Amino acid sequence: MKKWRLKIIIVAALVLCFAFAFRISDKYFEIAQSLDIMASAYRDLNDYYVDSVDPSKLMQTGIEAMAQSLDPYTWYFPKDELSDLNFETTGKYGGVGISIQKTHDAIVVSDVVENGPFANAGIHTGDFILSLDDTPVNKLSMDQIAGLLKGDPGTSLNTKILHAGNDKITDYKIIRQEIDIPAVSYAGLAAPGIGYIKIGQFTEGTADEVSAAYQKIKQEHPELKGLMIDLRGNPGGLMIEALQTANLFLPQGDTIMSTRGRLPEWDHVYTADLKPMDTRIPLVVLVNGGSASASEIVAGAMQDLDRGVIVGRRSFGKGLVQTTRNLPYDTKIKFTVAKYYTPSGRCIQSIDYSQDNNEGYVSLIPDSLKKDFHTKDGRIVRSAGGIMPDKVVSKDSLSNVAGALITGDYFFDFATQYYYKHPVEPALGKFYLSEDDFNRFLHFLKDKHFTYQTGSEDALQNFRDVAKQEGSFNAIKDDYQAMYAKVKQQQNQDLMTHKHEIMQLLADEIMSRYYYQRGRIAQQLPADKVVKVAVNLLNDTTEYHQLLNN
Repeated sequence: MKKWRLKIIIVAALVLCFAFAFRISDKYFEIAQSLDIMASAYRDLNDYYVDSVDPSKLMQTGIEAMAQSLDPYTWYFPKDELSDLNFETTGKYGGVGISIQKTHDAIVVSDVVENGPFANAGIHTGDFILSLDDTPVNKLSMDQIAGLLKGDPGTSLNTKILHAGNDKITDYKIIRQEIDIPAVSYAGLAAPGIGYIKIGQFTEGTADEVSAAYQKIKQEHPELKGLMIDLRGNPGGLMIEALQTANLFLPQGDTIMSTRGRLPEWDHVYTADLKPMDTRIPLVVLVNGGSASASEIVAGAMQDLDRGVIVGRRSFGKGLVQTTRNLPYDTKIKFTVAKYYTPSGRCIQSIDYSQDNNEGYVSLIPDSLKKDFHTKDGRIVRSAGGIMPDKVVSKDSLSNVAGALITGDYFFDFATQYYYKHPVEPALGKFYLSEDDFNRFLHFLKDKHFTYQTGSEDALQNFRDVAKQEGSFNAIKDDYQAMYAKVKQQQNQDLMTHKHEIMQLLADEIMSRYYYQRGRIAQQLPADKVVKVAVNLLNDTTEYHQLLNN
């Protein structure tokens, strides 16, 4: 009897092994079959398509489509795009240190990197690029222009520049260099005793930059009683830098995050292994819908460990981890390998890309599938929806007139003129426009024949069109014209109605001319609604601790 039982067990085990082997075999057969089909289609398209086909471009399109069908973070990088991947991870690239835009049928320098080759040559935001390496820019596409601006450090670029302030045309020979975009875009005080560090992206060296910035603030302001870490608009970056940044403010041994993937090699628990910098300073972390991935690792750790208060608006909700692998011929592929989990055990991924409805659409994870988790001290936090702030601050809406001034480059152009007419640098973060400056801006708009269309005007015109189609417009024409005149009259008053907002935005733009991006941030801080809430919170220890102990 025992022998028969043993035989049955052995036979059952063999059946299971064969079944497993067949499943593996089926999987590899499916891969081989798919590769055969793809190779055949690729060959036939190259051989028989009616027009000439670029084989490399066709294959690149196929690989990119395959990657993008999985999720937006899986991406193929051909050899000529590896510099983009390198910039994502290091914050560095070879080039001249500018951004450009096409406006008024010309190529305009829209931003300049501080201490970059263009900045050091005396080329400013608002100046016009006329030619690159003796080729007029109006004969080049934007991609061609971008390609010429980038290049290996040490190589040269000849360019002809029209300076916006004096209409002077100058020839320059620019030597490209390695452009290093700092991860910490601004650090200083948001208010007396309240430190502020803005992290733009988690690239190589971010934790070291944050550490150096914090130590500098403490050294210059020993009375420091609170710190604000601004992650708004930070799309993420390197996971290791997020871990080390969080480690700066967490006790050794605390769990910062964990990852789980389809393969065991991606299952890992990450703890604060390094000696922290400061585990006692009250912290507020600012987030919004543009805070994603590595930003959410830091914010999630601070929230789940009750180390700091999260202020702002719900974060993006990207709880996926990517890695890169080398492919033949100096190409790479980046793809998702795991999900990450905050210290409480929640995954903050807001979209389930595996639930594609076969029409290319994915949806947010429904509330019914979201779960409650608990922070270190017992506060309830939820999964599958990004990081919900402990103190939510609603978004200020931009007025229609301010939006029109931005999109029409009126702030941009006036700031360029102002900079050339006022060469003396104003004090950083302490610049104020006078009434005369505002009046000059109004005259500038008048000279430029500034006009814009409001939502009310759009609605009225749609109403008019419908009335004409229905044949009833003549009966209400006088009423329509009277109402339209009132809308236009109100529109003319909008500049004065939104004067404070307009002056603030204009001052931000002007300060970016003198101090680059750090000038813009410093000018924005005193008027920033979210920053004001965070400052009040750090000054009010009772509310701060109530939020952490809720």
